[in-house]
Amino acid sequence: MERMKPADTTLIDLLREATQRRPEAVFVHGTHAGGENVAITFRQLHESSGRIAAGLLERGLRRGDRIAIAAPNHVEWLELFFGAARIGVAVVTLNVRYRASELDYMINQAGARLVVSAAGDGDFDFEEFYAGFRDRIPSVEEVVFLNGSSFEQSFERLYAEPVTELLDTAEKAVTGDDPAAILYTSGTTGTPKGAVLTHGSIVGAAAAQVEHFQSSHDDVYLGVMPLNHVGGLTCTITAALVTCSTVVLPAAFSPKAALAAMEHYGVTIFAGVPTMWQLMTGDETLADRNVQSVRLCVIGGSNVEPAMAERIKGVFAGAGLANLYGLSETSGAAVISPPDDSTEMVSRSIGVTLPGIEARVTGVDGATVPTGQEGELQVRGPGTAAGYWDLPEATAETFLADGWVATGDMVSQEPDGHIILRGRRKEMFVQGGYNVYPVEVENVLTAHPTVSMAAGFGVPDPVLGEIGCYYIVAAPGHEVSEDELRAFCAERLANYKVPRQIVITDALPTTPAGKIAKAVLREQHDAE
Repeated sequence: MERMKPADTTLIDLLREATQRRPEAVFVHGTHAGGENVAITFRQLHESSGRIAAGLLERGLRRGDRIAIAAPNHVEWLELFFGAARIGVAVVTLNVRYRASELDYMINQAGARLVVSAAGDGDFDFEEFYAGFRDRIPSVEEVVFLNGSSFEQSFERLYAEPVTELLDTAEKAVTGDDPAAILYTSGTTGTPKGAVLTHGSIVGAAAAQVEHFQSSHDDVYLGVMPLNHVGGLTCTITAALVTCSTVVLPAAFSPKAALAAMEHYGVTIFAGVPTMWQLMTGDETLADRNVQSVRLCVIGGSNVEPAMAERIKGVFAGAGLANLYGLSETSGAAVISPPDDSTEMVSRSIGVTLPGIEARVTGVDGATVPTGQEGELQVRGPGTAAGYWDLPEATAETFLADGWVATGDMVSQEPDGHIILRGRRKEMFVQGGYNVYPVEVENVLTAHPTVSMAAGFGVPDPVLGEIGCYYIVAAPGHEVSEDELRAFCAERLANYKVPRQIVITDALPTTPAGKIAKAVLREQHDAE
């Protein structure tokens, strides 16, 4: 297919075109927040997103404003996102697992005027939480809940009948350069940064992926990656929209449900993080499922272990296997395995750049290093985000001159273009597909009165890939309780950030400048 020109394309252009081409075809098999299963056509999503757009306009929201959502992968998530896109309102995509510390910073930093939230997450009551939290988010004019207990604060109140002229005027003002989503990703400073994904960057990244995979309207995606992540928003929903394909969208992942969905809906493309693949290929119901419709198995988030690659190829006979590497800062995928890569190559390399995307490997001086030498991966292309929201210094550090994005990942590049991932220049580790930045957790730990110092890093785990290990020095005169610290973190952080391993120690190694020497600490950990 011919590559799209992102600057000329908006998300609503895609939805409108899909509605014209295949109005009654099912776009999404999913669930409403109330739990009922639904099949939503392209026409139905176009109409419902128009009603949401009208409701947002009635509330005075206009192009350039921001709203936030923290909810599972329900149909309402898509209605809100595309409704906001139609009038140029950016959606701050929050993880439903976020708690006070994260929500406080992100909602305020983005200046969101409206928050849409799940009513609860497990035992956590968001309705009760926001009742006592509203004073801390002064920019927010209204909080509404999916499947909440009160109609006055229900998502249903956002629907309105469109005033055609007003909606048409708002839609015509939106361009490919307008922000569509703000995705927060923490940095080594522990301060989350909101990557600004534009209409054009999301469409550009999705179109490049579609061209690489040669996707068509016959494909059926199983969308288990969260919509607040580029894996769900760009690599699944927008990619499917480009080709008018179908998405099966469970509210959450479970291996049994994923395998059942593959068989029931004839899924052709499944992309998941290594943890998901490990759970599925080890599930006891696998032998009873017919999953031969799957033509493409995609692993994102980290390198594929050889044993895992062989297991996947054994189960999904005849399907292609590909690594996918992307960032919030690239709005989606930037590097993917070529279709003719061997299993050994997929285990060794993250692939090659997608159509229209360039890559270079640079040394500490910023100069490009020779082929085969290690350096930092930098990429540029149609998916490049528009920087970090209201953080000019952080933006300048990552979004470089001439459109290059500094990924912070150390790689080498082979003569044929294959990129070999060596490790992360920064301290981030990936636990079960979620990025974790130790300094963010350390900041919470050291806020506890019994903790004097904290230092953490990722360590290997057979199921989750990596988990956090944190060394703690007690404050003078105090004793540290591991259970108390985990509970303290759980109240303030998403549950995947809560320390899995805590080591109480008398002192931490330091550099001559007095900073904690994490490299030495990691060596001590490995030796033990």
